[in-house]
Amino acid sequence: MNKIAITTGDLLGIGEEITIKALNALNLPKEDVLIIGKNLNPNLNVQYETLEIDPKDNGKFCFESLKTACALAQEGKIKAIVTAPVSKEALYKSGYKYSGQTEILQEFLGSSDKNSGHSDKNSGNNKDDGDISQKDISQKAEMIFISNDLRVLLLTRHLALKDVKLTKELIIEKVLRTNKFLIEKCNVQNPRFALCALNPHAGENGILGNEEKEIMVPAVKKLQALGVNITEPLSADGLFAHVGEKYLQNQKQDYDCILASYHDQGLCPVKALCFKKVVNTTIGLKVIRTSPSSGTAYDIAGKGIADETGMIEAIKLAFQLQ
Repeated sequence: MNKIAITTGDLLGIGEEITIKALNALNLPKEDVLIIGKNLNPNLNVQYETLEIDPKDNGKFCFESLKTACALAQEGKIKAIVTAPVSKEALYKSGYKYSGQTEILQEFLGSSDKNSGHSDKNSGNNKDDGDISQKDISQKAEMIFISNDLRVLLLTRHLALKDVKLTKELIIEKVLRTNKFLIEKCNVQNPRFALCALNPHAGENGILGNEEKEIMVPAVKKLQALGVNITEPLSADGLFAHVGEKYLQNQKQDYDCILASYHDQGLCPVKALCFKKVVNTTIGLKVIRTSPSSGTAYDIAGKGIADETGMIEAIKLAFQLQ
């Protein structure tokens, strides 16, 4: 089955509008799409199968929409999920203590080990990293942002900066999981990874921090021993300057994936370069999930001026990667 599920997102945001605009622009066959959330068919060119969710509580509506999509994925009834934007605050107000939709996906589509959790704060497991190999990497959500051949993976996701803690094991597992995705879903052989240092200037040999020497370099050496093509920690500002120049000149990227140590290190440059087109993609689970990089945009909701480009790209990528 090639059907994808599209959740319509926050009731007070732009999700409904951009979903309608995107589907009308793409004009996909009726059998290719399942809509979960609101019934959009009165405004659509094609009448798609719809599972309506009770709209009485916004946060619950958002949560149940995504949970329903996850259940269908577990049953093999859909091949990918596309999510319209959701407010984390709306989820919290309704009692759902998740730091984002990615963490909900992890809860219902990931491995059921004790470290899955609602946050990636303790990603990884307790096995010795000497035993880690590509074949035994468990199913856990990873957040990667994609625009053509520009791909940026977040080693840590929705955390306060003071809580960002990298470990050798975390880096190894996330890179192996992403390596598998690039080979199997993107048809990239021997993927090339560039690792962003955590500290400015890659730590200046310990002057600005020891994480590069004590955590990142040992992880790189282990990954290289496993056959992964990855750089040692690179100064993030210089790396993204080079990446941005390539992107703006429509040149092929030197790396198949950039590994950002924390949320804003990766997303500030990516959104500056290609905010409308970059797709927030969840990998490592039973199915692929894609979403536009924009938020709920409450300030323009209902005005008919929301840009659907990101939603179009998210839907297209979901079909491409499924």
